[in-house]
Amino acid sequence: MNYLDPETGKYVGFDAALAEDLAASLGVEIEYVPTSWPTLTEDTMAGKFDLALCGITITDARKETMLMTDGYLGNGKTILCRAEDADRYSSLSDINHPEVRVMVNPGGLNEKFARENLPDCSLIVHDVNQEIPALVAEGEADVMITEIMEAGYYVGQDERLAAPLIYEPFTRGQLGALMPKGSEDLLDYVNAFLAAEKESGRLDELADEYIYRYIDAEESLEPAA
Repeated sequence: MNYLDPETGKYVGFDAALAEDLAASLGVEIEYVPTSWPTLTEDTMAGKFDLALCGITITDARKETMLMTDGYLGNGKTILCRAEDADRYSSLSDINHPEVRVMVNPGGLNEKFARENLPDCSLIVHDVNQEIPALVAEGEADVMITEIMEAGYYVGQDERLAAPLIYEPFTRGQLGALMPKGSEDLLDYVNAFLAAEKESGRLDELADEYIYRYIDAEESLEPAA
């Protein structure tokens, strides 16, 4: 949900803006620490950063070993495909065939979802998540497994792409911030901060700015939780 602007060298997106708000509330400067989906749990538990905030779905497994905040945005699994193929895919069964090439990034819930729900597709694991939409558009893969909020952004950036099932996600969940155990004071602070952002309408404002303006939103996609 965040993207590095090559011209400014700064991160932009829903979570980046939310992180800026949180840093301002705390009176601190943000230091971005690199991690990856395969190493996210290990890096969090090792205390390599104070908090992870970038499209992280709240799960029982994560809450068993780490701390997670209250949910701040509804989200769910959906697909990206080429706009010309949008009518081909109305369900998982339409995708679960050997001739359908499904591309995912490694080590996260997108790969897990694809392996569990699309055993018969031709699965391609590509290291750089942000490169996958263009690869789909160019015909290197047929479908990308992604999230509602990412799908809306990608469709807005490339008219060759479509998200035909965006209003019917395969899963529904909430995004939260992740931190190591022992950070209970920070957890309480961030939960209070998120509640205030919701109450003020700031979460909805960020959702409109970074997600929903890219979609012809005649239906609700569960704005800020």
